[in-house]
Amino acid sequence: MIFALAVIFFLTIAPVYGKYYFEIRTRLHFFLHDTFSVENPSAIMIAHPNIIQTSSFRFGSLFAIDDPLSVGPEPTSTLIGNAQGLYVSSSRDHVMFTTVMYTNFTFRVAGSMGALSFYSQGVHLWTQIHELAIMGGRGALRMARGFDLTQITFVNLTACNVILECNVTLYHY
Repeated sequence: MIFALAVIFFLTIAPVYGKYYFEIRTRLHFFLHDTFSVENPSAIMIAHPNIIQTSSFRFGSLFAIDDPLSVGPEPTSTLIGNAQGLYVSSSRDHVMFTTVMYTNFTFRVAGSMGALSFYSQGVHLWTQIHELAIMGGRGALRMARGFDLTQITFVNLTACNVILECNVTLYHY
């Protein structure tokens, strides 16, 4: 099922501590659905500051997420995994919503491989493509590093729903 993600592998030989290993470059393309809707939310506010603010994206608010990952931007497209983690509203400017994200991306894989996952963190800006750092992984992506170029493809401010398009490049052994 992960091969529906448009996975591309490249092999190179990399020296690690005097020994040579094959390094694999993997590219993933998928969509993250962040939903605050009342019926079935995938993100919820778990803490907020006790001060009066004019912004609806309250500065200092902490959110927990368990967002579905899919092959396409449509809500009905094939689910391939989940993004679980936290993000903090880190901007006092109500026009420029900024968050700091700490997220573990897990993909379901058919067969003996089980699940693949990697961990990312970084600053998410509202209006542009932003880069998150890949800090590690589990399973076949153990010791992964790389980057995730993410952009917003859909926003519904009334329902507080956001769809992010993720283009990930991973380097792992």
